[in-house]
Amino acid sequence: MTSDDNFKKTRKEYERGILDEKTVAASPLDQFSEWFNNAMECEQGEPNACALATVSANLKPSVRMVLLKGLDDRGLVFFSNYESRKGKDLEAHPDATLLFYWPGLERQVRFEGPCAQISPVESDSYFNSRPRTAQVGAIVSRQSRVVSSREVIDQEYATLERTIGESAIQRPTHWGGYRLIPSMVEFWQGRASRLHDRVRYERVGDSWKIERLWP
Repeated sequence: MTSDDNFKKTRKEYERGILDEKTVAASPLDQFSEWFNNAMECEQGEPNACALATVSANLKPSVRMVLLKGLDDRGLVFFSNYESRKGKDLEAHPDATLLFYWPGLERQVRFEGPCAQISPVESDSYFNSRPRTAQVGAIVSRQSRVVSSREVIDQEYATLERTIGESAIQRPTHWGGYRLIPSMVEFWQGRASRLHDRVRYERVGDSWKIERLWP
């Protein structure tokens, strides 16, 4: 097991930028779009990857990585099997959190708010844009359920692929999108001496209140 000393010695200073509540955009979604474009330019991997935190019916928290696949004035869109653990969590407690972390920019953004399933038309549009292999995978997967082996997964995928052949693939009703409608958004910019910049947007009616938080 890794020594505690290794964790204690892992330390860096954050000096890549600043965040000023006086100059941020009036809308957190506009501010996020600016930061996301920055991340697209300099981050490796998938800058649209984010951690989704949910709470189950018995108030047990859970977190996992998902991919942001849509953003507009209504909120942030990600996709899932509705019968998965996160799907069941969101059915019981719609409130959730999405957290983006871009280490190259020393930035984080946290969204909090209720999630709701997007319209079937929107889900169909995204499903139809996916690679055919991913479409088959969405149908085969019984997400979050126990399976006896990897071979079972591969066999069911191959069987369904042969059965479908060249036919058009319809989105399964158990799979689709969610939209998180933000009620609070916090932007975090790493700063030296752990005195980080934190700017919070809170929804007040149809507008946003912007405040600086202590690190």
